[in-house]
Order: sequence, then C-alpha cells, then structure tokens
Amino acid sequence: MRLSLSLLAALMAAIWAAPPAVAQEPIPRCTSVEPMSGKVGTEIVVTGENLDKQYVAKLYLTDGQNDIEMVIKEQDSTTLKSVIPKGAKEGVRYRLMILTKGKEPKLIEQPVRFEVEP
Repeated sequence: MRLSLSLLAALMAAIWAAPPAVAQEPIPRCTSVEPMSGKVGTEIVVTGENLDKQYVAKLYLTDGQNDIEMVIKEQDSTTLKSVIPKGAKEGVRYRLMILTKGKEPKLIEQPVRFEVEP
C-alpha cells in the first residue's frame, strides 16, 4: 500500500502538532513504620518511596475523623523521621497520611499504621 506524498505530509503535521505528553509527578508512598507502636514522644522512621521534600509537604496521623500534624525532623527520598505528637490519644491505632506538594496538593492515606501506647 502506498501513501501519497500529501497524505504523508498531513499525517506528519498532525503528529507534530499534537500536544506533548505531560509527565505525572511521582506519588509518595509509605511502606512501613518502625516501631509500629509507642508512647507520645516516640521517634518513628517511616520508609517508602518518593518521600522527598519536593513531593511531601506534611505528615499526619489520622483516625479517619481527626488529623494530627506531625513535625518531620528528617526527610529524604525513602525515609521520613518524626516524633509522635502530644495530641495523639493513647490506645488509638492511627493511619499515616501525607499531604503532597505540587499544582494540586492531595491528602493520601497510607496503608501504614501506628498505635499509641498508654
């Protein structure tokens, strides 16, 4: 099958005129927390991927209704270090939640939990 020169030119023009693909920003993800339980004031280490400052704005504990902001002490691409804050309630098993950075920040609950001990 032969393409005419004008059809080929039109096809190439359409391809070049198409908008460039927009790369999606990496999504931060937590895979574990150590230790998995402790008292208020316990230092925790969260591991995962895309946890850099350019992707993660804040870290929270959440019980599904109440969110408690945590102070991030250290941060790199695979690790967040923080301390369980005073507002965390004893006996509650919290999920970790991340606020992303970027054009459209999102709160993303993570499949990682921490239980506050009495």
